[in-house]
Amino acid sequence: MLKIFLNKDKSKQARQGEPLTYEESRELARHDDPDIRRELAARSDLRPEVLYYLAEDAEPEVRLQVANNSAAPIQADLLLATDNFDEIRCDLARKIARLLPDLPEDQQGRLREMALEILEVLAQDQLPRVRQILAEELKHSESVPRHIVQMLARDIEDIVSVPVLEYSPLLSDQDLLEIIAGGAAKNALKAIANRNTVSGDVSDAIVATLDVPAVASLLTNPSAQIREDTLDTIIDNASDINEWHRPLVFRPDLSIRAVRRIAGFVALSLVDTLVQRHDIDEETVRKLNRNMRKRIESEEMVDGESPADQAKSLQEKGELDDEAVINAIGLGQKEFVIQALTLLAGMSVEAVKKLIGTRSPRPVTSLAWKAGLSMRTAIQLQLKIAKVPPPDVLNARNGFDYPLSEPEMKRQLEMFAA
Repeated sequence: MLKIFLNKDKSKQARQGEPLTYEESRELARHDDPDIRRELAARSDLRPEVLYYLAEDAEPEVRLQVANNSAAPIQADLLLATDNFDEIRCDLARKIARLLPDLPEDQQGRLREMALEILEVLAQDQLPRVRQILAEELKHSESVPRHIVQMLARDIEDIVSVPVLEYSPLLSDQDLLEIIAGGAAKNALKAIANRNTVSGDVSDAIVATLDVPAVASLLTNPSAQIREDTLDTIIDNASDINEWHRPLVFRPDLSIRAVRRIAGFVALSLVDTLVQRHDIDEETVRKLNRNMRKRIESEEMVDGESPADQAKSLQEKGELDDEAVINAIGLGQKEFVIQALTLLAGMSVEAVKKLIGTRSPRPVTSLAWKAGLSMRTAIQLQLKIAKVPPPDVLNARNGFDYPLSEPEMKRQLEMFAA
């Protein structure tokens, strides 16, 4: 009877947080009531061996308290890192990640070594939620080993990889380039595009994927370095991608050439914004206004005026030029483009249609050259009108020049002359 009374009295001590002797804490750790053991496991004044003992308790709720207890010995945490109760591993991941920066580098090196061992185990946990917690806690850390960060950054689950890819200062450009080259998922690409600093090389790799959300994020990221050639690639493909139009207009430091090209396909309401945001000279403004009028006239097609008539009318006014063709390509006016090419290249409609119908980059590029168009327009002609598959598209040499020799382009055209 006395023993029962003493046990009850000690249980009350455990609940009220009153001091316990080592012997009392050991006795309570073996108590039949799991609530007593659970409350004991939450105390921070127990000897390490008692908490280690409780880390092996049959009741998950008791082990959970140990996992949350910052006073628990690292050996107990290592034991709990493979616990079969998911919530325990989740809470342990949160605790260990937060304790890591405070663990000494030199003194008690074994403790830090064991903590890193726990992190590595948790970074490979079968439950994505455990890895997600770890990623969220470590995304800004500079004290975690790089191989653990890289492991999380390459995780197949977006909820794990995205926080690390977007924020971790431990990922180098080479790491990011390897992840992109390995076929990063869309959300992973977008996370990389949103990083506080994005180098020109990483921007190039993102744009090469032509992933719409990732490129849109890159354009809206003021700290992302985007080279002129890379921006040209974006503009080359932007006419049909509305998600890129506004970010392009608001992109700082656009060149006059880029402004002119963007004005050729964005909504007319955005052209005013484009002009206002960038230091545009009066001559360029007049040219943009002239092009806007052309677009309005094109979009408000005059009844009874065929594409051939429209093309001929523009030619007579001296306005059937590179910009007129690129605007029509942006608006998807295939028949007008064919008629314009017919007039500019001095070829028959049948020959032009044959060349376009090949869906082959060399004949289509040669046609654009014959028409006196820029290589930039030739790229759009390949992609948007001839529907050449993107991997097969001929790109400009040195950023501007036609990649084929004149004799080669003449041979291509001769094969289709009619």
